[in-house]
Amino acid sequence: MLGYIKFADALSAAFGKVFGWLIVLMTFGVSYEVFVRYVLGAPTPWALDLSFIMYGTLFMIGGAYTLSRGGHVRGDFLYRLWPVRVQAAVDCLLYIIFFFPGVFALIFAGWKYASRSWQYGEVSVNSPAGVPIYQFKTVIVAAGILLAIQGIAQVFRCILAMRDGVWLAAAEDVEETEQLLMKQMTAPSDHPDMK
Repeated sequence: MLGYIKFADALSAAFGKVFGWLIVLMTFGVSYEVFVRYVLGAPTPWALDLSFIMYGTLFMIGGAYTLSRGGHVRGDFLYRLWPVRVQAAVDCLLYIIFFFPGVFALIFAGWKYASRSWQYGEVSVNSPAGVPIYQFKTVIVAAGILLAIQGIAQVFRCILAMRDGVWLAAAEDVEETEQLLMKQMTAPSDHPDMK
């Protein structure tokens, strides 16, 4: 189980980090559009569609990465007070009842939409540029598969937590700004004036 968890976490991280660069591309694309629209008076017909496609791709592919890092929003005002074994049992049950049926529905419905879209070379109807969107529909299937792989790893985490009474820590490669600031506030300073 530990080997699979490491594999799934690494796979989710690899996709999340690679597709995270879409933020940079989106920033340049939107900045270019603002410049040509308001400075040169020559708006592009493709910028809106491209920003939607990149944002949607980032959002969908980033789902498994966020799940692997425990970053999804959860209502844990009661949950955090429960013993670890109870938390793990509830999580495992919820993955089986809600998570996997939703993810498999995403994969199968996405496959249907993507295959139709590829068959007739679907383009966006939102702009005169006719930006192709069939490749974006394929992202639905890819995101579902990544979520399914990561979901199995999360169930394995639950099983280990039920067995051992301790959660297997998620990899930490990104840290919230608030947590960094709290560490700085509580850590002793090396600055000579602060001693």
